[in-house]
Amino acid sequence: MSRAAVNKRTRKFVQKENQSAFVLLLTIVFLVVLATAGYILSSRFMAEGRRNRYMIDYVQARYACDSAVKYALATMQEFQPYLISRPNEPDFSDLFHFTDAQYEQYITDWLMENEMNQEEDSGENSGADAGLSLSSGLDDTNDINDVNVITDLNDFNDTAFRKTYDSFITDFDNPQSLVIRGPYGPPWPLVLEPAELEIGTAKVKIEIEDENAKFPVGWAMIDDEQYNREARAAFITFCSWMWHDPNVEDLRARIEVIQEQFLEINEIKQFKLDFKTSTVQVTDQPVRTSGRTQPKPRTVQRTVSADQQMTRQSADFAKIFHSSLVEFDDFARPTIESDQRKESALKYMGMWGSAKVNINTAPRHVLEAAFTFGGREVDIANEIIIRRQVKPFASIDDLKNDLLQYSDSIGKCEKFITTTSNIFTIRITAVSGAARASVVIAIQKDNNQTKRLGAISS
Repeated sequence: MSRAAVNKRTRKFVQKENQSAFVLLLTIVFLVVLATAGYILSSRFMAEGRRNRYMIDYVQARYACDSAVKYALATMQEFQPYLISRPNEPDFSDLFHFTDAQYEQYITDWLMENEMNQEEDSGENSGADAGLSLSSGLDDTNDINDVNVITDLNDFNDTAFRKTYDSFITDFDNPQSLVIRGPYGPPWPLVLEPAELEIGTAKVKIEIEDENAKFPVGWAMIDDEQYNREARAAFITFCSWMWHDPNVEDLRARIEVIQEQFLEINEIKQFKLDFKTSTVQVTDQPVRTSGRTQPKPRTVQRTVSADQQMTRQSADFAKIFHSSLVEFDDFARPTIESDQRKESALKYMGMWGSAKVNINTAPRHVLEAAFTFGGREVDIANEIIIRRQVKPFASIDDLKNDLLQYSDSIGKCEKFITTTSNIFTIRITAVSGAARASVVIAIQKDNNQTKRLGAISS
């Protein structure tokens, strides 16, 4: 065979091979495009399905949240919070500034002291003196409190919400397992153990917090010049305790920034301490009748009681503090964060227009800030913390009688302190699938009358 014939055959073979490779390449490209299109289409279908599922879950969560709001508000009409005696327990007052090591050491020291006391007690009294008496009135341990059982809807007055002594200490060998009870039983600032229930497909959690146990932010905008200096000192005392910043200049700068914002608000609205019944002129717009002539509006005088003015002020400042007029970013940053505890200054700040601090439920730094208005705040706060563990104070006169040596200082602070709380927040969280709905409602409760101050939904 000639060379020309061989070359011709070789060219034909190469052409065929190139055609096959080209067809194969086209096939691969087509399959890749087809697979990509299928993936994109299926992803969109899945995303649309997840979006629709989320919308359904969110509607169910929002419905459950709204239903829980009605339940909580209706129950709060008759609910009366009560304080407990904690003479043999560690106090909640200083947890805000303990590091994890200090926190564990504090509990370990208490456990050792408690164990030594038990060994010294006689067999007859050891059970009671060991702390079992702390659970008096809290002995309903048969309640299942199961979020998966719809019939297990615990009432806020049900003692099953409160932890018994057996659950107070779970493991003597593990100090971190001990839950330090607050003034009402649950950890501060909770008034009750969180209520957990199911509404439809959503799991709902209801928490009630004592706002009078926190530092009232409104003090920074007091309209009385007599207290302006002390109000600034009280705020600095609170911030110094919470941040305990070694960099004094940085701490001072942060305080100055927030105080400038308070001054701007003060020019718009001032925070009052004293209210008197007053009359205001209101334009009354009459209802249009069937006649052709429109009745003229008339000005009438209405009486506004002191309680109504206080409620209105609380609602107004609650809106201000939750608006963009004040930036609380520095206060929201964690000062201590661990598996057991999350502490920040914002947690201890009353953002709902409260005007008084409850001396039975406030922690140390809030007490010291409150008694800055009268002086000797460190000594008074320490005495209160020791005495209220055994028996809460019934009135301010009771406090004065117990602390006679500080009666003058206490008298100067009467406008800023109380022994009963009347402002609470109800925090409700509902979760259904991947959706979550929540609302925080502030209420003012005087005896059996409950007034709604404001609400924030998310």
